[in-house]
Amino acid sequence: MAGSVRCGGEEKEKEELRPAPLVTGSSPERTPPAGTAAPALSHTAEEEMPRVRLTRRQVFLFGLFVLSAVAFLYFVLPKLTAATATVHRIERGETWWIVLGVVLEVLSFAGYVVLFRAVFVTRQHPHSHLKRIGWRESYEITMAGLVATRLFAAAGAGGVALTAWALRRSGMEARLVACRMVAFMVILYVIYAGSLLIDGLGLGSGLFPGGGSFAITIVPAIVAFVLFCLAGAIALLPGDVERRLARWAPGAGRLRGLVARLATVPALAASGVRTAIEVIRGRDPGLLGALAWWGFDMSVLWAMFHAFGSTVPPFTVIWMAYFVGTLGNLLPLPGGLGGVEGGMIGAFAAFGVNLEVAVLAVLSYRAISFWLPTLPGIVAYFQLRRTVSRWREQGSGGQEREGTGSAAAAGAV
Repeated sequence: MAGSVRCGGEEKEKEELRPAPLVTGSSPERTPPAGTAAPALSHTAEEEMPRVRLTRRQVFLFGLFVLSAVAFLYFVLPKLTAATATVHRIERGETWWIVLGVVLEVLSFAGYVVLFRAVFVTRQHPHSHLKRIGWRESYEITMAGLVATRLFAAAGAGGVALTAWALRRSGMEARLVACRMVAFMVILYVIYAGSLLIDGLGLGSGLFPGGGSFAITIVPAIVAFVLFCLAGAIALLPGDVERRLARWAPGAGRLRGLVARLATVPALAASGVRTAIEVIRGRDPGLLGALAWWGFDMSVLWAMFHAFGSTVPPFTVIWMAYFVGTLGNLLPLPGGLGGVEGGMIGAFAAFGVNLEVAVLAVLSYRAISFWLPTLPGIVAYFQLRRTVSRWREQGSGGQEREGTGSAAAAGAV
């Protein structure tokens, strides 16, 4: 179809494309404001880098919360559980497990970068923005996004906003950014839901060692199954669902406009899920980055149990407690600080794991996974600003290419 824009195999005439959701720095969770179907590079140059505007009072309260949480988690909680008596294990030769944990976390971040490229930068095109995003730019975008996710609340919205902004500034069309961001998250969280389903059923049925009650094994598996069914139902939505819903909108005033804008949500979700399915069917080796992101990060927790505990729980128990605990990231806390720790410790307690060892292992794991990316992520943030400034300087030539090859570039993504 001439003059069409593709995202994951779906085609729509440019004149039929309505503004698609796009994340900005001020948007909550994953509900972005509208972008444009085929923005010119000169338009994206006007977009500012997502920032969090804070007053002095907010900065003070934020710092107070972080210090209080860290003080409680790392000083008060171990004393309450008498866990400080086992800290001396590090001094008796267990330090190398800590070092191994750091290495595993670095590999986890590397997997995230690989997955980013598999979803966004796999198919090159001579007139595409993709030529601008090499390995260095991919590292800058992902690490800057990760530190935004770690330091700000709203379940990672800061990282999504920063990633979407960088992709837009590279010249990627707004609708494609939104579609590919959905596909990226779907691929990433297929591993999450699949882990809850497989490990939950294995533990609940006795097939895997570790035991556990119905509430901590079968219930998470049921939730994961429902999520898979929901994703499948979304994928079956018709390609023109946005247009159909807009036609049903009554009248021609604000209500119709509101319904038309809301109709972009199921359309975007369906397109993103189908795009994720297409990417998975393509069997790009880079998709292993999703397994690396979750697997190596979870292995850090396993390594911390070896560092502090004489008896390490079965890996299937660590597997389940890890994924149940990470639900704490949904809490409106910076990086899930406090929520993730509490969730993991509670999950281990439900499996009958020694509480003292569980507290030390979880806190050590979080010290590595939460704080390790902070410094390189901040550096990557400023590097990304310089990279985007370089793209802006190249904007005149890029804008000309955007005007002549927009549809071709869209088809290549």
